[in-house]
Amino acid sequence: MTDVKIFSETILAEKKYPLKEISFEKPGHGGKPVKQLHEIYYRPDAVAVLLVDYQEKTILLTNQFRVASFINGNPSGNLIEACAGLIDEGESPEQAAQREALEETGYGIANLRKVGAVYPSAGGVTEFLHLFIAEYDSKGAHEKGGGLEEEGEYIEIVELTFEEAKSRMLGGKFNDAKTLLLVQSFFLNLQV
Repeated sequence: MTDVKIFSETILAEKKYPLKEISFEKPGHGGKPVKQLHEIYYRPDAVAVLLVDYQEKTILLTNQFRVASFINGNPSGNLIEACAGLIDEGESPEQAAQREALEETGYGIANLRKVGAVYPSAGGVTEFLHLFIAEYDSKGAHEKGGGLEEEGEYIEIVELTFEEAKSRMLGGKFNDAKTLLLVQSFFLNLQV
């Protein structure tokens, strides 16, 4: 869209990542220019990975507290989620997926497959989220997992059978967007 003009970027906050007020013009109805002012949060790109054990027919997820969900009506603040995290500088999305799976669950992963990439909240956040499905061995050796204590993470592991995960999906029980997308993608393409 070449008819977009950015007039100004004002930093509103910069504690962890920049929050900016963007003044811009874009084409509206009939090509008529429309001026707008938006607040945009500049978050780094991220990954999410769904861990699957095809032999045991299980999916490995995490359960952790998310303050944004708590202040918006989630009584416990906890969400059942696929492993996820920000991509570190110099890291590929695939490397970040491997690292996050190990940090959060303690399991190494194999056969990492990208299923897509999305802007989870494009109306106000720059983050681009790379989505993966990978295999883990639920009966194999693994590390502790649980997240990084120095980042204040306390992550519990949730292992669901394929049937339990599908029932949760069909019943609207996944409240996390990346997890819902990954579980839907998994069941749409499941070939066992």
